[in-house]
Amino acid sequence: MSNRYRYYTHQDLTPTELFFFIMIDQTRKQLGINDVESVILILSGLPLLPTRQKFAGATKGTSIASLVSRTLFKYQFKKNILPTLTLNSMKSLKILFTRRLGVFIGRTIPGVGWVLLAHDVFLIGEYSVLKYNSMVKAEDRIL
Repeated sequence: MSNRYRYYTHQDLTPTELFFFIMIDQTRKQLGINDVESVILILSGLPLLPTRQKFAGATKGTSIASLVSRTLFKYQFKKNILPTLTLNSMKSLKILFTRRLGVFIGRTIPGVGWVLLAHDVFLIGEYSVLKYNSMVKAEDRIL
């Protein structure tokens, strides 16, 4: 007979079921205002707004982040020194450089959202495994 565990009101759980409930609980604890911000940053970077005609290979449309940052940050460097990525440049693994601060900020905002979201996913997994391993017998631990 395999080991059975209890987690709050859930009883007679298999090790897999226990880990599932711990993962749900850790996700619930981790999700908060930071995740809402991550999703907002990611969505604000999607090219959903119509725009003028662009060169072949350019990402069609523009994003809210790009529109707002181009309006707020008008500073330009003398040379193209700021690295940026667009949806199409990511597909071709090509970094684009710009001199316009607004363009750089607008294209960086969704990346920040993805980094924050990835960080939360990592923490959920890490904390779930730590809590699970502290609750189960040695033979049921995740290494």
